[in-house]
Amino acid sequence: MKRRPVFLISMLAFGFAFFYVPILSMIVYSFNESRLATVWGGFSTRWYESLFSNKQIMAALLLSLKIALVSATIATILGTMAGIALVRFTRFRGRILFSGLVTAPLIMPEVITGISSLMFFIMLAEWVGWPGQRGFTTVTLAHITFSMVFVTTVVQARMLQADRAIEEAAMDLGSRPWQVLFDVTLPVIFPAILSGWLLAFTISLDDVVITSFTTGPGGTTLPLLIWSKVKLGVTPDVNALATLMVLVVGTGVLVAGIVLNRAERRRVQDARLAYRANE
Repeated sequence: MKRRPVFLISMLAFGFAFFYVPILSMIVYSFNESRLATVWGGFSTRWYESLFSNKQIMAALLLSLKIALVSATIATILGTMAGIALVRFTRFRGRILFSGLVTAPLIMPEVITGISSLMFFIMLAEWVGWPGQRGFTTVTLAHITFSMVFVTTVVQARMLQADRAIEEAAMDLGSRPWQVLFDVTLPVIFPAILSGWLLAFTISLDDVVITSFTTGPGGTTLPLLIWSKVKLGVTPDVNALATLMVLVVGTGVLVAGIVLNRAERRRVQDARLAYRANE
């Protein structure tokens, strides 16, 4: 019985090492003086300076951030609406079909989603003359399509756990449905909405497959640029770029965790106060 915890701890340590040691090594080698990414030549920040002076990388980064911000925001709005509808409106004509259409991209391979999006934009260009060329708009629409599914799943799960009696109490006190939605429902599920937005933003920011099908000349995003560089061999500037991305994502996750924990504590505290007031 004493060996089992040691075995579990060892496997857990191996799992964390398997995932995080390569990331740590990449961060270390981003400060490498040598031009060879795997040969240590001394400490230097030259590749960070080279990175910020590279106009191609900066343009790709700006484009990726724009696409991720727009697609995550729209996907969060649509996904929140779909999640609320699937939980609160359990009986309406076509609900099964609607639920299947919402969750289909979640189980569909990205290659299929990318090809279907490409064919759709080609047919639109032939029928109505839009889009004239593929780029920011087409990539954003494709990202909204598949990232909305993740937002819907997160919001739907939170709505199933929410206490509907609070909404009914607000209705009994004279609040209209829209007031209940904005004053009660949305604040309760806000942590799920924020989590869905972060998930959609991250998925959009690092997507390669769907973006490669829906983009065109002059619409190279950061993941596509990194992929093209890696095919020719990993260079230290790619390590520097990946290190900055890890830093930004890690900071975002940390801030989101703090915000969500505070919101959850506030919700629990309000629920306790309400329970004590009704005693």
